[in-house]
Amino acid sequence: MQKIENWQWLEFDELPSTNDKAKELVEQGDNGEQWVVTAERQTAGRGRLGRKWQGLEGNLFMSLAMPADWASLNIYVFMSSLTLFNIIKRLNNNINVKLELKWPNDVLLNGAKISGILLEKAARDYLIVGVGVNVKASPAPEDTPYPTTNLAACGFDIDRLELLRYYLAEWNHNLTIWREQGAAVIKNMWLQNAKGLNEEIAVNLGKRIEKGVFVGVDDNGALLLKQGDKEIKIMAGDIWFNED
Repeated sequence: MQKIENWQWLEFDELPSTNDKAKELVEQGDNGEQWVVTAERQTAGRGRLGRKWQGLEGNLFMSLAMPADWASLNIYVFMSSLTLFNIIKRLNNNINVKLELKWPNDVLLNGAKISGILLEKAARDYLIVGVGVNVKASPAPEDTPYPTTNLAACGFDIDRLELLRYYLAEWNHNLTIWREQGAAVIKNMWLQNAKGLNEEIAVNLGKRIEKGVFVGVDDNGALLLKQGDKEIKIMAGDIWFNED
């Protein structure tokens, strides 16, 4: 076991799921400790809504395990994608790419998904933040409902462990902003970079599709969709934009 920043780091050659291994550590460990689990290969990764997440070689598969304030779960959701967004934005010095955030926690490069993020509850009120980033390879188009890309294909020269270290440092930085300036600052930073804000969108809820203007998110992280004179809240769904 090594330490990065204030995280205990465990690296594996192969795991079915870094989230599941992180949950095991929580059950076995001392209260208050926080871990990050990574694997070179992941054979049974999962994403939101029960989707599979491909474990392609060279990509980053990591799970953060930490004690959490469950009343503020939505802020962790915002932070998980905002952290990755900020890293790529800083690396984007001489690379001409379009970088956006997509509700609830996707990062888009040139309109395509670069990552998959899944938050899960563990024992003792721990939160697991599972993050998969397409560093060197992308899933095949038929295996995902959205177009995907990877950092290397967009001109970024970085490996998965470099990205891991950047992510942990940026997470700690955003956590400090949250504690010192309040949750609203994190939420507003996320909204400033949200794709489709104040535009007409469609949200697939599985059994039906709701259309309206994406006007923001509430304090619980719900998407606010304006439909004429009324405004509805959506807690989970897939956003589709006019160009999709």
